[in-house]
Amino acid sequence: MSLLEVSDLRVQFETEDGVVQAVDTVSYEVASGETLGIVGESGCGKSVASMTILGLTRGPQTTISGRVMYEGRDLLALGADDLRRVRGNDIAMIFQDPLSSLHPFYRIGDQIVEAIRTHQDVSRAGGRARAIELLDMVGVPEPSRRVDDYPHEFSGGMRQRAMIAMALSNEPKLLIADEPTTALDVTIQAQILELLNDLQSRLGMAVILITHDLGVVAENADRVLVMYAGRIVEAGSIDQIFHDPGHPYTWGLLGSLPSLDLHRHEELPQIAGLPPSLLAPPAGCHFRDRCPHAFDQCMKVPPLESRLPDSPEHRDRCWLTAEQKHDLRTVDGRIGLQAPGARAS
Repeated sequence: MSLLEVSDLRVQFETEDGVVQAVDTVSYEVASGETLGIVGESGCGKSVASMTILGLTRGPQTTISGRVMYEGRDLLALGADDLRRVRGNDIAMIFQDPLSSLHPFYRIGDQIVEAIRTHQDVSRAGGRARAIELLDMVGVPEPSRRVDDYPHEFSGGMRQRAMIAMALSNEPKLLIADEPTTALDVTIQAQILELLNDLQSRLGMAVILITHDLGVVAENADRVLVMYAGRIVEAGSIDQIFHDPGHPYTWGLLGSLPSLDLHRHEELPQIAGLPPSLLAPPAGCHFRDRCPHAFDQCMKVPPLESRLPDSPEHRDRCWLTAEQKHDLRTVDGRIGLQAPGARAS
């Protein structure tokens, strides 16, 4: 049974330049204990979709529709007070920039204590003891001393650990990690991801991992959603996405990964063009203008569905047949996107 079920989620922002369709009919499920990876370019809507689950995009200039069912309740229909009881307690979020997410005027421990006492009937002393326990659990050295430090006294990796401690303070059933390692070097990134995996196995929580790093997804997720221009363009298991991708955008992402056999003077492959403006996205398939395999049918919006009867859970949003995809996705012996000008027949 799914812990979270998102159905036809749409998020629009009214701006001076027009209406931005940030999220367009996004649907997915997350089961207890699993890790769902969401990948895509900056601005594709992956963070907005997840923040909307917690009501963080609500405002007078925002229009939200669809359903977000969590344990039988539609979170989009909850009032501010009811949603506040869910946020930080049942569902928690780690933001991608811990320095701007932590208040600079308050000690780390006080901010964790506030998160605890908002949802639990404990004394300040009890909350402090729990904060020290949490900082120790996430690997902060000398937690009984550092609990009284301010955010600027923590390094980037330690601030991210403090954010994880705050997110886990009420043992949520679902943790949304929005690019939790973006600003960290690779060594600290590996430590943070290992920590999240360890805490997930110990606490049994589900995780939504939002990132643009395919390597992070490959190592940590069970299933993957690939987003482009506000839409999910492909969904499937790790093996399906990395070894049998069905959407040209996914081919382009995989083909853009550095390869050990690439000559040092060769340029890295890249997807031609730029992401479309969500003020006026292309008609039909949003990837149409950047896709070398686009044809007339792409002027219509392709449904997100399986093209293979034996893999109903592997879905993509592309009009090409399974045979065409298999033939077109191999470039120079590896999965990639052909140079502009090569068109599908």
